Amino acid sequence: MGAPLVAAAYRAFTRPRRRPAAAFAAFAALGMVAAGTVVDLRPPAPRDTDAPATAFSADRAYRHVEQVARQPHPVGSPANDAVRDHLVDTLTGLGLVPEVQETVGGEAGQLSGASAGATLARVRNVIAQIPGTDPTGQVLLVTHYDSAQVSPGGNDDGAGVGALLEVARALIEGDRPRNDVVLLFTDAEEACLCGASAFVAGHALAVDRDAVVLNLEARGSSGPVVTFETSRGNAGLIDVFGRAAPHPVGTSFAVEVYRLLPNDTDFTPFLDAGFAGLNSAYIDGSAVYHTPQDTATSMSLASLQHHGDNTLGLARGFGEVDLSAPAADTDATYFPTPAGLVHYSGTLTWPLAVLAAVVVGVLAWLTHRRGRASWPRLAAGVGLAGVPLVAAPAAAQALWAVVVGLRPQYADLLDPYRPVPYRLAVLALTAAVVFTWYALLRRRVGPAALAVGGLAWLALLGLLLAGFAPGGSYLAVLPALAGAAGCLVALSVRPTGAWPVVAVTAGASVGVLILLPTVVLLFPALGLGLAGVGAFVAVLLAFAALPVLDLALPQAGGQRGLRAVRARRVGPVPAVAAALAALVLIGVGLAVDRFDADRPVPTHLMYALDTDTGQARWLTEETRPQPWTAGYVDTTATVDAEFPLLGGAPLGAGPAPAADLPAPALDLLDDTGGGTDGQRTVRLRLLPQRPVRLVTLHVAAGSTTVVSAQVAGRDLPVGAAAGTDHTGPWSFGTVFHAPPPQGVEVVLVLRVDDSDSGSVRIRVADGSDGLQDLPGFTPRPVGVGITGSHTSELVTVARTYTF
Repeated sequence: MGAPLVAAAYRAFTRPRRRPAAAFAAFAALGMVAAGTVVDLRPPAPRDTDAPATAFSADRAYRHVEQVARQPHPVGSPANDAVRDHLVDTLTGLGLVPEVQETVGGEAGQLSGASAGATLARVRNVIAQIPGTDPTGQVLLVTHYDSAQVSPGGNDDGAGVGALLEVARALIEGDRPRNDVVLLFTDAEEACLCGASAFVAGHALAVDRDAVVLNLEARGSSGPVVTFETSRGNAGLIDVFGRAAPHPVGTSFAVEVYRLLPNDTDFTPFLDAGFAGLNSAYIDGSAVYHTPQDTATSMSLASLQHHGDNTLGLARGFGEVDLSAPAADTDATYFPTPAGLVHYSGTLTWPLAVLAAVVVGVLAWLTHRRGRASWPRLAAGVGLAGVPLVAAPAAAQALWAVVVGLRPQYADLLDPYRPVPYRLAVLALTAAVVFTWYALLRRRVGPAALAVGGLAWLALLGLLLAGFAPGGSYLAVLPALAGAAGCLVALSVRPTGAWPVVAVTAGASVGVLILLPTVVLLFPALGLGLAGVGAFVAVLLAFAALPVLDLALPQAGGQRGLRAVRARRVGPVPAVAAALAALVLIGVGLAVDRFDADRPVPTHLMYALDTDTGQARWLTEETRPQPWTAGYVDTTATVDAEFPLLGGAPLGAGPAPAADLPAPALDLLDDTGGGTDGQRTVRLRLLPQRPVRLVTLHVAAGSTTVVSAQVAGRDLPVGAAAGTDHTGPWSFGTVFHAPPPQGVEVVLVLRVDDSDSGSVRIRVADGSDGLQDLPGFTPRPVGVGITGSHTSELVTVARTYTF
């Protein structure tokens, strides 16, 4: 290869005469796009009580949040009764006729951990209807009013309750919609999604499937409200979402990710029943999630305003469409931009993915033809572009592991209380990896080859996503298509003019517009424990911007003497600066995110008493017990044989004084059997002997086979239908939340091996909340808090009965 061709191989797609000015203009343009994109994701400013009567006011909604979040109010508690009374009184004051649906609901999703059985709850849903003028169906607005057992539930889901009550008021003040609007405040969401399940299974308003469900949630205290889940065939829903929601934030990529996760909300039973709808939540500030810190004062009023604005807009939007019309059978691809929600049919996924791959291929061919890179260099560029895709996520995960090593309290948090410096540190470290990779290979491989390599990876990922997660394909396809098109324009015009710079900057802008919101939203969605995912997407963003990045560096090839020395000296500067920025940001994070009374260290502790032996234990789910927790536990144990509610995972354990607490009573009401089928039917009453949140019943495995089971009049799955493999100590189990005062009736049809004298062993337990009155318990000091877990502060008392 001759010297002129070698020099040409090092040239990128642009060679402006005034390189610094061109670089400044290009980066300024990308900066404005980035700033506009990030600002567009911010929730709107909250409106006060002077807002028009037909508009949503966060201040008006917040008054309800304050009432709801006075104290923890799990299902069945007196505090939850008070919240329900507030709902009924408020809806009645609006001129509606609220109904309380009191029934027993079954579990939806997999929240309870019931061993080889099912979970039930006594629920009391609150339902009110705003009649439409000429209904074609109904708009179901859904939120839950119960809280986690140790949390006041200011955000989860006081935000949803306050938003729906204010939305109802605004709807009544304005013109009535065409379709009926149903307000559903469910019970027992935190326990088992049983309230929503009971509504879907047994309420008359759930019969009509010409409906749209809008579920409101919160998994944090701040940030934009993200529509993260939809029913399948969502093209029509997204069309209304883009038009009717004033601040539509949501991506089809988020929907694809959520469909892969084992997470459930009240939206789950509606999906299982075939309803169409949207599920939305704000998710930043997750350190308070399910903890005592989830108070009304922790809430961002801007996030509440976002919830309310969108819900009111969607209630009116879906309130006017023909809900009886056939729904779309395809999903939409969609994502937010400052100009509004961009959406198009999912049928375009494969054509666009293939087109992007073809255009990148054409770019590679033209790059070679114009002498910008040889085929070997192009192949090397594609292969070596995979390095930062692996190195940056690995570095991000290692960085967070180091931070957790310095501050072990982060291990049990999805995110720190103040995560922004750490998120920026991950991005700075990602930039350092990309800059290092680029500086090392720019002269050896050439900027054009590396740029084509990065776009080739985007096109390849677009094809892979089109096959496995179609809603996420746009993340790679559109930046690849736009970036390759910009480079083709740059290769087709005079390289020293302004148009090449404009073309590659425009192409990179599309990458920023599409990928930056994903990076911003991924951090709160997945937490810093999965910071590598955000780093991966940030590398894709860097690939889209490589031709612009090259403008900021001295010409890579064809230089001698002082210019060559200067180029070699300048090359490492961005990488070093980014690495130093990452270190500084980590230091800032450690300095500003300190634990105190308002932001305590999360700890987890339970108490379990076995009345058969009179022995008690302190137990914790902490894998590395915090210093306070370590004062109670000194070993590990598996306790599913004694306390099946707690599962079979090893727990931290330590001896505890036995409290004077009674176990639940299990009374034998009827016992029949001895027929030719060899089966025995026992009718039992499970009655707690103290105020509790739940009771459990488990039948011993081995010689006893549970043929069928009925709890509170409901048939429950047993055996294979319950998903059990019979390898544990229990052949059947059930959990019942909010048991009624008269107890719970259980009917079991059993087959018992004669070698065991026909007897059956049944283990019962209960669960209440609060350790403060137990012997041996020392209250947490200031700065030590409670983990947001469904078993935090659990007190369980168990006993075995033999019949």
